[in-house]
Amino acid sequence: MGPVFWKTAALLVLSNVFMTFAWYAHLKNLDGRPWLIAVLVSWGIAFFEYLIQVPANRIGYTQLNLGQLKILQEVITLCVFVPFAVFYMQQPLKFDYLWAAMCIMGAVYFVFRSAT
Repeated sequence: MGPVFWKTAALLVLSNVFMTFAWYAHLKNLDGRPWLIAVLVSWGIAFFEYLIQVPANRIGYTQLNLGQLKILQEVITLCVFVPFAVFYMQQPLKFDYLWAAMCIMGAVYFVFRSAT
């Protein structure tokens, strides 16, 4: 895995942090506000996610295929979501996250096995 992979992964991690906050932080921070306010705040956060995610996918697509980009994103999503859920949203850590990660690792194997 060369520099394109790692640059893509790093940008996708950063974009996923923004995405996770855009999708879920309003549940904690804006629960007493009208949903339209939550939408506008989430869109504002998502704008920054797209500024990072689009270049990440364009860079990654120079060496990864579409399926590999998608599975990479799913791995990163879970890696970002679990700490977010546990530390920011104060949700309990569950074994379900481990089982989900194991399923995703199976997907990683299948989409990347022909790349080696």
